[in-house]
Amino acid sequence: MIRPEQHNECLFNTPRLVCRRWRNSDLDALYQVYSDPLAMQWVGDRKPISLPECHNWLHVTARNYATRGYGMFTLEEQTSGQIAGFCGLVHPGNQPQAEIKYALRRNLWGQGLASEFVPALLNHGAQVHGLELIIATVYPQNLASRRVLEKAGMLLVREFDDDGHTICLYEWHA
Repeated sequence: MIRPEQHNECLFNTPRLVCRRWRNSDLDALYQVYSDPLAMQWVGDRKPISLPECHNWLHVTARNYATRGYGMFTLEEQTSGQIAGFCGLVHPGNQPQAEIKYALRRNLWGQGLASEFVPALLNHGAQVHGLELIIATVYPQNLASRRVLEKAGMLLVREFDDDGHTICLYEWHA
C-alpha cells in the first residue's frame, strides 16, 4: 500500500483545495466517489468500482509513486479538511503519455473546483515531473469536463472510436 513517509506530502494548493498523495485512510472516500453510478457514467468502462478494486488501486498508485514519482492524488477542502475528490496523472495500459484523470464528490459538482485544480495539476506535471505533453480523454457528451479542459488550455486534437464509443482526445503542451 502507500508508504508512511509519503502520506503527508502536499503537492500544491489552490484557493479552495489542497492536493496531496493518497493515504491508506482515503479508501472509504475513494470508494464513495468511484462507486457513484452517476459519476462513473463519464469514466472508463462506465461501471462503478468495487471495494476490492479500490484496495488494488491503492497498490497501483503506490507503485506509480515509486516508479514515476506521480499517480493519483487526493483533493481536500482547505476549510474543512474533507476529501473533495481525486485527480492525477496516469498512464493507462502503460501508454507513453501522461493522462489527466479526476472525479469529485457529486455534491461538489458545478462549483468550479475542477477549473481550479486542473490547471494547477497540469503545471505540477510540467514543473515537478518535466512532462511536456499531457493528454485527456473524455466522452463528447461530457460537456462540463470538456469546458474544464479547454479553460485549462487543453486543445481537442481528434476524436476516435474506443470499443464502439466516441472519445475526444485533448492535449496540453508545457
